Amino acid sequence: MNNYSEKIAITTGDPNGIGAEITIKALNLLNLPPKDFVIISNSKILNTYGKLNNQYEIIEIDYPEKVEPGIVSASAGDFAFKALEKACEIRPKYIVTAPTSKEAMYLAGHKFNGQTEVLEHFLARSGQKAEMLFVSKDFRILLLTRHCALKDVNITPELLIEKTERLRSYFQNKLYMRKPSFALCALNPHAGEHGIIGKEEEEIMIPAVETLRKRGINITNPLPADTLFIGGVQKYLKGEPSPYDCYIACYHDQGLIPIKAAASEKTVNMTIGLDIIRTSPSHGTAFDITGKDIANPESMIEAIKACLY
Repeated sequence: MNNYSEKIAITTGDPNGIGAEITIKALNLLNLPPKDFVIISNSKILNTYGKLNNQYEIIEIDYPEKVEPGIVSASAGDFAFKALEKACEIRPKYIVTAPTSKEAMYLAGHKFNGQTEVLEHFLARSGQKAEMLFVSKDFRILLLTRHCALKDVNITPELLIEKTERLRSYFQNKLYMRKPSFALCALNPHAGEHGIIGKEEEEIMIPAVETLRKRGINITNPLPADTLFIGGVQKYLKGEPSPYDCYIACYHDQGLIPIKAAASEKTVNMTIGLDIIRTSPSHGTAFDITGKDIANPESMIEAIKACLY
C-alpha cells in the first residue's frame, strides 16, 4: 500500500448529494498541489458533477449503480460508508469528508448517527473518543452531546469533565495554547435560576466545573446560552477577538445555531480526540439542489484550508 501519512484524503460523501460537486469546485478554486491529496470516490460520480482541473490520485470505490441526484438510497449510503472506511484504513495526515446521508447509511445497514461516530469506530484506540468541534476563525464551539433526540440529552459530571479534558488536550497539543479559556453554556433557560427552572446547573454542572478548575482548566460557571452567544456573535461579526477560546454547548442546536448564524458557509465541522483530525463542511447533502451546479463550495474550501495551516 502507498504511504498516505503526509496526504490529505478527501471523501466525496453521498453520490446523490452535493459532495462531489463541492469537492471539485473547492479543489479547482484552491488549485493546490495534487501530490498533497488523494480523493476517495468513484470516477463516474466525479464526472457526473464536474471536472477536476488537476490530476489527483483517486482511490476508486466501486459504484455500479446509476448516479441519481437527490435520491436517498441504500447503495449510495453503502458507498459513502465504504469511502469513509477506506479513508480510515489508509491513515492519511488529515481526512476531509463531504456530506453523507444518515438515512441512506441506515438503509444500507450502517447504524451510525453520523460520520463522527464512524470515524471513532475505525480510528479510536486506547479509550479514545471523538469530539465534535465547530470552528470559524477563533469562534469555536464544542458539543457535549451530538446527534441525539433532545429528550435524550443527559449531561453528567463525568461527561462534562471528560469532554472538557479532551478539549484542553486539543488546544495544548494541536494549537499550542497552554491555558485556553472555555465558556460553558447552561442547559436550562437563565442557567436554571438557582434551581427554579431546572437543577442541572446547581447539582451537576457547577460541581464538575469546580473539579475542572482544580485540574487547572480555565472554565466559566454554566451561563445562559442566549446572552453568552450574543456577545460571541457580535464580536465575530465586528471582526473582534472572541472573548473565549471555545464555547461548550450542551446539545446540537444550542451550539450550531449561533455559529451558523454568524459564519454560515465559513464554518468547519472538525472531529478531534482521535489520532487523525477530520474536517468537513458544516452543511448536509442538500439533495434539493443536487445536480443543478449551484452548490456553494465555501464551507468545503474552509474544511480543506483547515488542514493546511
